[in-house]
Amino acid sequence: MPTRRAVRHSFTVLAITAVLSGTLAGVADATPPGIPSATTAKSELAALTVKADGSQTGYSRDKFPHWIDQGNSCNTREVVLKRDGTNVVTDSSCAATSGKWVSPYDGATWTAASDVDIDHVVPLADAWRTGASSWTTAQRQAFANDLSDPQLIAVTDNVNQEKGDKSPDQWKPPLVGYWCTYAKMWVAVKYKFKLTVNSAEKTALTDMLGRC
Repeated sequence: MPTRRAVRHSFTVLAITAVLSGTLAGVADATPPGIPSATTAKSELAALTVKADGSQTGYSRDKFPHWIDQGNSCNTREVVLKRDGTNVVTDSSCAATSGKWVSPYDGATWTAASDVDIDHVVPLADAWRTGASSWTTAQRQAFANDLSDPQLIAVTDNVNQEKGDKSPDQWKPPLVGYWCTYAKMWVAVKYKFKLTVNSAEKTALTDMLGRC
């Protein structure tokens, strides 16, 4: 039986191969709602306010209540796991007991929900620095649990942890073929919630959208 480290290494090799070949077809299963066209994303990016990020002072994930109840015993994480997975089976408390998840960030496939994180495409800390520090708790809760826009997506857990709170000028998905989609999602969320972008972030997003 291969170790988890060995399995992760094999998926990393496959993802690197996909990056080098420039292919992504058949890899990305997770598709959050509300992803705009490239044309729309470019227009929305042009409309965003460009300014230096604000302070991190006062930030806490607790100020963005997330994984709230969404009805039928399911919280936000469980809803996204079911939405983004294939053949997902849940128990009476809505916890996923089996299924398959293909992470569009790196192309890895997982069959245990514990290997999958629900990524906030625009990280909570980034949102704090770019406008959310002045929001009410209710507004931050709505942002952190947004199921109507491309803000939540199921991805490989350690890839999500590597991303952390970085913006696109600091981190991009390992799969180059997903950069266009990632940029469209990022811009859509910033536009919807009236968050700002810094100049390096806008340059990176412009380049990524240019690949669409």
